[in-house]
Amino acid sequence: MKVLYSVIAENATLRHDGRMDVHGIFHELYAPGFPAQQDRLTLVTTIEWNPDERGAIDFSVNLLDPARSPVLTINAQTEVADEYAVHRPARTQMAIPIDNLVFPGPGTYEFELTVGEVKQALLHLYLVQDAHAH
Repeated sequence: MKVLYSVIAENATLRHDGRMDVHGIFHELYAPGFPAQQDRLTLVTTIEWNPDERGAIDFSVNLLDPARSPVLTINAQTEVADEYAVHRPARTQMAIPIDNLVFPGPGTYEFELTVGEVKQALLHLYLVQDAHAH
């Protein structure tokens, strides 16, 4: 497995032609105090699969707080097929909306993908305390 890209955005839409429309990419959030709630964000990730990775594949995505404790866990499954594998590696595109996410404190949060025993960092999200944020 290889993560091609991963971002946090306001929203994203998978298109029928294999493309993805992603709007409002961001890397940090500002809050006047903690715990802080984000009404909505979308985790966008595309994974390429190795030739021996086919069929139903279980995976999870954890959001880890600055102490590396899980704040959120998403368990899912993807079906990996050879439909386009003649032209390119098989891939999974994901746009996962997350509503009402609560961040316990400021600091660096990390989204981490787990497939079987393999864990891979997807991206960091920085939570910054700012008394003037709204």
